[in-house]
Amino acid sequence: RRQCGGGTGFHHKRALFSLCLVSCDGGNILVVPLDVSHWVNMKVILEELHSRGHNLTVIRASNSWYIPEESPLYTSISVEMDESMEDFFDVYLEEQLRAQREGASFWTFLKLTTHWMSMFSNFQEMWAEVFIKIVEDQKVLQSILESKYELILTDPAMAVGLYLAKFLKLPVVLNVRWITSGEGHFALAPSPLSYIPVPGSGLTDKMNFIQRVKNFLLSSIDLFQQKFMVEPCYFAIREKYFEGRFDIISLLQEADIWLFRSDFVFDYPRPTMPNVVYIGGFQCKPAQPLPADLEEFVQSTGEHGVIIMTLGTLVNALPADLTDEVARVFAKLPQKVIWRHKGATPSTLGNNTLIVDWMPQKDLLGHPQIKLFVAHGGTNGVQEAIYYGVPVLGIPLFFDQYDNLLRLQDRGAAKILELSDLNADTFEQGIQEVLHTDSYRMNIQRMSRLHRDQPLAPMDQAVFWVEYVMRHKGAPHLRTEAYRMPWYSYYSLDVLLLMLTVLTALIVSTLGVFRFLCCRRRKKSKAKQN
Repeated sequence: RRQCGGGTGFHHKRALFSLCLVSCDGGNILVVPLDVSHWVNMKVILEELHSRGHNLTVIRASNSWYIPEESPLYTSISVEMDESMEDFFDVYLEEQLRAQREGASFWTFLKLTTHWMSMFSNFQEMWAEVFIKIVEDQKVLQSILESKYELILTDPAMAVGLYLAKFLKLPVVLNVRWITSGEGHFALAPSPLSYIPVPGSGLTDKMNFIQRVKNFLLSSIDLFQQKFMVEPCYFAIREKYFEGRFDIISLLQEADIWLFRSDFVFDYPRPTMPNVVYIGGFQCKPAQPLPADLEEFVQSTGEHGVIIMTLGTLVNALPADLTDEVARVFAKLPQKVIWRHKGATPSTLGNNTLIVDWMPQKDLLGHPQIKLFVAHGGTNGVQEAIYYGVPVLGIPLFFDQYDNLLRLQDRGAAKILELSDLNADTFEQGIQEVLHTDSYRMNIQRMSRLHRDQPLAPMDQAVFWVEYVMRHKGAPHLRTEAYRMPWYSYYSLDVLLLMLTVLTALIVSTLGVFRFLCCRRRKKSKAKQN
């Protein structure tokens, strides 16, 4: 079994780790994942857990987009869902692409934000219904109880896994970067907005005053979304199935371990907590040999090398006119191109371009002939570009993609080309700049060396901490007590109020004494005069 690591030194460390690791007999794990690209991440962890003898059960929607009902890795519990996430995404993505091409404006931002909040709220309501169907189906619930699960592994972008864990009184491990209110750190660790950019802000950790104002306002939008668009979706569940007052943020803060899909080679330094384990790049492995036909195509390019392009799992193709422009530029290049594209074949397609429905992205990125990665900036693709050391020309489309690419661009390892500026000229200029400016490759390879230079591979860390929680039936000693505190206590506002009250009392008392003494002196002075 191969993991993310560089060089023989790493493998010696891993062997030593394996010898020292406390054994953990195969346990029962209940998994509540999220669909689409989030499932790709979860599946990688499930494969490793399964290989170590753990029994996995996955709760999925019956009309799941990516999560199969039958799998050699797990048994599944399929829950009927009235609508598919795919239906929501199709409309949203179409609007996003149109807005990107038109360019940014306040009204466009407002429209897209409102649409996203509404769609996200609908997702939460759908998954709240899933919770109700599980706990009210006596057959399913009895099966879950009899399985004696030892923990829940969940993706907290939807809160159903958190509620299910509380209902079943099970320890929780989060496979996380995103939560219901945005990026996970903001719910768990101190997050000063003066130097920690909010996702979607397009800012770095070096902000001027106006940028800090923007960062603050965007943070307020996330708080609004959480309080007024997400929390109400679960009101009925809390009233019917639970006692006491709590919210999603407190459930997140109760989680035992956060397997965080990031690291500080990619992200900006910031405060964190002891139960956060950084597993950025955990899905990466040393590249495997390519299929024979693909290897022949890659090798046929000679010294010029190969460019690969993909826009991720959600977008099959750019609009037709842009697709033709991109194909026209590719056709002029001495490099060969492998392009994941599912739309109509561009009329300008060159002989040097191979269009595929699917590509072994990690194995291609690890091939020495790959010179450039044209990508949309999804977290997986960015982490893989870092691991394999391939510079990026980024075309961000939506969600966190611009911010992901910005972190590479800020470190000199990528160039961003926004969709509103994309045409044949800008695309060709971007390709030529990244290909022929040595600093891009040097910087991404430096990031790759830093990322690989770890005492343990990210996947080994992930599995160790899952098994740690199972061995010790939780990890409450790593959790902050902040979630038990009301907000005014967390920020010490009650202490400040007391101090101000005491200080005010002292000042008033002192002034009163001085006034009394002054009045007394005046009375004595008048008495002497009389």
